[in-house]
Order: sequence, then structure tokens, then C-alpha cells
Amino acid sequence: MVSSEHAVYDSSTLSGWYKSSYSGGNQGNCLEVARGHATIPVRDSKRPTGPALAFSPGSWSAFVTAVARGEFGA
Repeated sequence: MVSSEHAVYDSSTLSGWYKSSYSGGNQGNCLEVARGHATIPVRDSKRPTGPALAFSPGSWSAFVTAVARGEFGA
């Protein structure tokens, strides 16, 4: 796995990818998150061999909480 502090260049080298249950339909705007890693890798579901961004657990938790609270515009 080639990576920097905040990115993995070929996300297919990681296991445990899943899509959110909220990713419905065929619109193609889905993200995948991988379980079981020290950081939380996130990638575009349309590019399984493309790059992934890696978030610290605290940063990812803060982001998910902000989304759940509706802190981002539509």
C-alpha cells in the first residue's frame, strides 16, 4: 500500500469496504468507507482502484456528527 499521511493512492489494497445504507438508487454518488484500519479510509465507489482519503477517528466522528445534525447545506 502506497500512502501519505492523509491518502492511499490505490484503495484496492485495503479491505473492508462498504457503502452506507443511505446510498440508494443508481445515481452513482456514493462513498465507501473501510473498516478495520487505524485511520478511516474513504473512497469514491465508482473508482475502486483510485485514491482514498484517510481520516483520523476523531475527525471522521466529527464529520459524521455534523452531517447527522444537518450542519452542511444541501
